Amino acid sequence: MLDNPIVLAFFAAFVFGLALVLTQFGLRHALPSHGALVSIPTSTILLWLLAPFLLAWRDFDPRAVGIFAGVGLLFPAIVTLLTFEANRRMGPSMSGALSNLTPIFAVVPAALFLGEVPRALQSLGIATIVAGVVTLSIDRRWLGVPWSYWAAALPLGAAAVRGVTHPITKLGLALWPSPFAATLIGYTMSGLMVACVAWARGGWPAKYPPAALAWFACVGTCNVLGVLALYAALARGPVILVSPLVATYPLVTLAFSAILFHSTRISVALLAGVALTVVGVILLVAA
Repeated sequence: MLDNPIVLAFFAAFVFGLALVLTQFGLRHALPSHGALVSIPTSTILLWLLAPFLLAWRDFDPRAVGIFAGVGLLFPAIVTLLTFEANRRMGPSMSGALSNLTPIFAVVPAALFLGEVPRALQSLGIATIVAGVVTLSIDRRWLGVPWSYWAAALPLGAAAVRGVTHPITKLGLALWPSPFAATLIGYTMSGLMVACVAWARGGWPAKYPPAALAWFACVGTCNVLGVLALYAALARGPVILVSPLVATYPLVTLAFSAILFHSTRISVALLAGVALTVVGVILLVAA
């Protein structure tokens, strides 16, 4: 099952969805930029501790290192900052839904640079998934507070960055087929980036609530597991399959939000969004 890109993509969707909900707990104690100072370095340290056991140097290619490092300047650092801020302003369900226009930004460069042109049924499945996650974002309220339309630029920006990095990462994986190396190098670059940003702003906060440290450490762990699963899926399957399946994580976020925050109201839009997303997944997998 670990060699099946569909299983790996769904696992990535699950842990990404869980991380988005856990982020909301951390944001009760710290600002989004401060949260990134915990989640990304935590993930980086964890990866380096595992590197002696999981990093395989077979097929090492310096060109792949350059690609993974370049991706790391964008993802997860910039995506994490945008996602945390969107989460704070819009809530985990809506920010997760809008940020999952990722397939649009992933499929086009995959077709141009990787030759992954979707067939008719695949195109229909991708379009249905995108329609589903957009439908899930119709309700502009989070815990009773309406969010501004301009806030949608935050998750959309995260979607664009994340989507573009999928086919780029796949190019690197074709040179060095090591999802762990891709994750390790990318997170190392992102960790250095957030550290530089923190230094430019005067360093770490003078006081860091222990609760914030704990929650964002959990968020970082979930995210790094998701990235590992995502890259493993990309190494084994096409972008046009993996990216849309990973984009279904708003369903996970909605489920956890309903249980933990009681913020999800049953509505026609919600039911339609869920139904469209599920049908899209079925079409994509069956194609």
